[in-house]
Amino acid sequence: MSFRAAILFDLDGTLVDTERDNVESVVLALRHWQVELDGDERHFVVGHSWNEIYAMLRHDHGLQVGMDEVIARAVEEKRQLLAHKGYQPLPGVRDAVKRLGRRADLAVVSGASRVEVHEAVAGLGMLGDFRVLLGAEDYSKGKPDPEPYLIAMRLLAVPPAACIVVEDAEPGILAGRAAGAHVIAVRAANYLGYDQSSADVVLDTLDGMTDELCDRLLARTKTIAVS
Repeated sequence: MSFRAAILFDLDGTLVDTERDNVESVVLALRHWQVELDGDERHFVVGHSWNEIYAMLRHDHGLQVGMDEVIARAVEEKRQLLAHKGYQPLPGVRDAVKRLGRRADLAVVSGASRVEVHEAVAGLGMLGDFRVLLGAEDYSKGKPDPEPYLIAMRLLAVPPAACIVVEDAEPGILAGRAAGAHVIAVRAANYLGYDQSSADVVLDTLDGMTDELCDRLLARTKTIAVS
């Protein structure tokens, strides 16, 4: 990366091993209002932002409380779930973030709330590694809409062609592609088996996100085969 570039990371399931905790925190929070999520609704929570999750809850269950109240309840549930084990980085995350941060601007672009994003990144000890942290309150349409990634690109003043998006779930992969970025998918925490074939490259872990791979993506004129 001999020119200005940016790498935009999803958070849950990409940097930190919290996808299951996210779903469980939402399930536990909604029981406070006698709402029980079925299997499809739990699946929907993974990869979508609070904006879309809340809209689903209003549509499917007629939930009358505000989104901020639901988020606050879920945040408390997640804090209890993570009280003992803490935030665990996924394989290769610490090395990749430190190494790539020396060569590119880094951002976190998440569907979680701002509080959840801040607490997770702080829990990983990585607040100083990212120039931009975006949560669900920072945009009106979540993934697979490109808006979250386009906002991050604008804040970093980096064009889409000079950006790499790193994701685990299909909505985020599609959002990155729609925003015009190169997309890397990571299998490590894709426990629901989301289709990742729309990414330019699929890796087992972030250990495979080498400088050489990033250079190839940013310089490429055609799609690199999935590895």
